[in-house]
Amino acid sequence: MAQASETAEFGEWPLKRLMTEVVGTGVKSAEDMTREQATEAMQRILAGEPDHTTLGAFWLANRWKHNNAEELAAYADVIAEDVVYAEPDADPVDCGANYDGKGDTAILGAAAGIVAAGADTPVVAHSGDRVPTQKQDAYKHVLDELGVRTELVPKESAEMVDETGFGFYYQPEFAPRVHALWERRDQMGVRTFVNTVETIANPAKADVHLGSFYHLAFAKKITDTFEQMASQSPHRVVMFQGMEGYDDIRPGYTKVGEWTDGEFRDYEIETPEYGMDFEYEDLEVDPDDVAGDSARLTEEILAGEREDHFADAVALNAAFRIYAREDAETLDEGLEMARESIDSGAAEAVLEDLRAF
Repeated sequence: MAQASETAEFGEWPLKRLMTEVVGTGVKSAEDMTREQATEAMQRILAGEPDHTTLGAFWLANRWKHNNAEELAAYADVIAEDVVYAEPDADPVDCGANYDGKGDTAILGAAAGIVAAGADTPVVAHSGDRVPTQKQDAYKHVLDELGVRTELVPKESAEMVDETGFGFYYQPEFAPRVHALWERRDQMGVRTFVNTVETIANPAKADVHLGSFYHLAFAKKITDTFEQMASQSPHRVVMFQGMEGYDDIRPGYTKVGEWTDGEFRDYEIETPEYGMDFEYEDLEVDPDDVAGDSARLTEEILAGEREDHFADAVALNAAFRIYAREDAETLDEGLEMARESIDSGAAEAVLEDLRAF
């Protein structure tokens, strides 16, 4: 009886049937789901219907198979029904870094976002609190170390953006049913498609998204996902190859993907041409205190006390945020604006406003 009731509520595709007939038939023979099937699957997952074994098998089968943009768009649209949106008056850049954090290099996004805000480019970031599987330091933990409130309800997050130029949205508050999957995700031991779609949740309804990728094909998949989503349609998406999969640009030869009003282009940059003339290892910090070291570096950079590779990396990452929002026509122009934000004290003033919020 329970199964009949569940089927009547959601449709004809319980996760066990999807496993048996569609996604779970092996790496080579598995098929992609239709949008309707993927939608129903995500609805069942958020409702807590599947047992632990079936859900784990489904997540793992999707990881083997690789989700296409249509499936990701369906997942994201279902998650959007759970999101508590709070749109600031400012139209910020949405930064959706991996929620499961970093473990080796400094988290530059908080500093970069604050510097961009000091140059009049509003920025929002969002994350959870050590999300599986890595459960390492993310945006929240750097901001906590800086003395900035993070456990905000969405309305407060929007107010933070409008009052300071930078805002943080906390996943347990803006996506509670996604957050409720934490324990099951933790038991998986590997990332699931939830790790991808939560980064594009966009609780501020921003018109510009900035993200990162390991391979260009993934950037194209994400822009295709946005294009197929019903719940949001950003004007612009800018993605680059990030350190540890994060929204911090890596030193050296780097691919960039841009999607603007449906048109996708990609190109390469050499970061030494923009001041980042150093190696990945130069941005490493204490692995036991990534958040603490990142916060200390942020304070020193915003105060103008550092002119080293960390300061150069923050400036270029801020430039990407400024450029993504089209507040600068080129990265070079964005870099000038970022450096002026630091030199003038505007960036440090944003941090002071955040601490007072």
